[in-house]
Order: sequence, then structure tokens, then C-alpha cells
Amino acid sequence: MKDKFLQIAIKAIPEKGLERSLDLGPEWFSRWRGEDPGLEFSTARIKGTVRLEKHGRDILVRGTLTGQLQLSCSRCLENYEAPVAGDFDLLLAPAPGRVSGEAEELSAADLDVDYYSGDVLDLEPIIREQIILLMPLKPLCTEECQGICPRCGAVLNLEACTCK
Repeated sequence: MKDKFLQIAIKAIPEKGLERSLDLGPEWFSRWRGEDPGLEFSTARIKGTVRLEKHGRDILVRGTLTGQLQLSCSRCLENYEAPVAGDFDLLLAPAPGRVSGEAEELSAADLDVDYYSGDVLDLEPIIREQIILLMPLKPLCTEECQGICPRCGAVLNLEACTCK
């Protein structure tokens, strides 16, 4: 179920821009588990702002996100709270017309532009992508985490290994 608060009619964006405050809690993130079981966090609380500005037919999306993700450590598998924070800027251009089906080469500038289509801009996938980009590639509870013994399964941060 889409969040109506994140569905913005493009005509509703005034000349001076439009700003939305975000407060995304566990209920918002719970929808992700069914869609993408590979996401490795159990709970989250993210706050921030998203500002939309029209530049001709293009739309500039600027945002700030801060909060906490509960992640599972890649070494010891224990859950821990990880602070996250980041800013983003995206330029959305109207989707091009029909594509010819022939192979086309993209320039570096083409790779920096995202597209929108229709009369309503859905911010949910944009915010979701930005949150995923804030997640560490290899979550660690601490840099000194010793992990798990491959023989006996002892969590080496909490107990000594009994293996020889």
C-alpha cells in the first residue's frame, strides 16, 4: 500500500518549491520485508525532509535523512543500532517518448538523470533508494568485532572459544 503523503501531484508544486517532513517508523519499513527479504535490518526510524523544486519541466529533489537502523553484524550476527545520516540531490526529467528498441549509447550526463512519468511524483522509491544507499555494505557492530568461531559457534566478543 502506497503512502499518499509521498504521492505529489506535479501541478501542486508551487514556484517557490514544496517541502515535506518525513518521520518513517517501523510500520513504514515493515512493507519492505515482503518485497525484498535481502534487506538486512530489523527495525528503523528515519526522519528528514524532502524539498521539490521545478526547473522548467525538470524537478530537483533535495533531501536530508537521519536516524537509526537496527542491523545484524556481518561477523557475530548480533543486532546493533547503527546511526545513519545523509543528504541527496536528484534531478528528475520527464521520461523520454517511445524508445526505438535499437541499442543506444548513454553519455555520462545521461547517467546522472532520473526520469518521472505521469502527473504524480512518487517519492517512496526515491526515499527507499536513498535509505538503502545509507546502509553499510558490511555492517559491523564494532571494528574490533571478533565474530563467531567456525568450529564451536561461540560468539568471540562474549565468550572464549573452547576449541583446540
